[in-house]
Amino acid sequence: MEHPDEPAVAASFSLNDSPIARELADLTARRRVLDNTDVELTGRTRVITVSNQKGGVGKTTTTVNLAAALADAGATVLVIDLDPQGNASTALGVPHTADTPSIYDVLIDEFPLADVIQTSPESPRLLCAPSTIHLAGAEIELVSQVAREHRLKTALDDYFDKGEGHLDFVIIDCPPSLGLLTINAFTAAGELLIPIQCEYYALEGLSQLLNTVRMIQKHLNPNLHLSTIMLTMYDGRTRLAQQVADEVREHFPREVLDSVIPRSVRVSEAPSFGQTVIAYDGQSAGAIAYREAAVELIRRDASGGEQEES
Repeated sequence: MEHPDEPAVAASFSLNDSPIARELADLTARRRVLDNTDVELTGRTRVITVSNQKGGVGKTTTTVNLAAALADAGATVLVIDLDPQGNASTALGVPHTADTPSIYDVLIDEFPLADVIQTSPESPRLLCAPSTIHLAGAEIELVSQVAREHRLKTALDDYFDKGEGHLDFVIIDCPPSLGLLTINAFTAAGELLIPIQCEYYALEGLSQLLNTVRMIQKHLNPNLHLSTIMLTMYDGRTRLAQQVADEVREHFPREVLDSVIPRSVRVSEAPSFGQTVIAYDGQSAGAIAYREAAVELIRRDASGGEQEES
């Protein structure tokens, strides 16, 4: 005899076993783990430049969302927007009109870095040295400047020497090129973070970028090294994404974060509201992925390994 509630039970079982239900359960579990995770900051400042000369890999998106996730985890983070497009400044909700004191004034007119830093409305721990349209001409103007490759490093050193405030992370967003702005970022940083999209030609141009890094190490900054690779725009439904992820991990087994950033509508929408995805929708899959990446980054030391337990 057929019970009247059997179809409902079957439908319920089918719904709970659906891909959407499994994804929601996975997100809930990951969110719970994050909420119960404590991270310990070392007290030292890590200066990380985010660069990839290949466009459209999520470089600025990675910069601002990772910075916001680090701030959410308790770190004090300064984002330096070295891209003349100013997208990082927009996403962090800080003004960057033509008359706004900006990183251009620091590089060209030697303004103190503290004079241009603004606090993002998202968090008192999330700071930004914005870009303005003037930065578009900085590549040409820097050519005639004294110590043109070291001007950002000098500004950062002065900031710390004057005790302007402790920073756990300085994250520098570079333009998609290997000009003097990017060289300034490489010279000022100790670590390089490369976002790589999980799509065809993902590794294209990476060898040229790493050759540039080796040149910087040899002539300008021996402390710079590739510490982190972040896989972005991952679509788990495609075999290609998994193949690219496997290939990158094979080439860079120690540098690639376990956390992978998925393709996400929420991540794409957030900048149009002048927000990071952490503020825009902190419960979304993209926000959770960036929070996981932030925890992983904090737990890694500068060489890309796990911090020793104290």
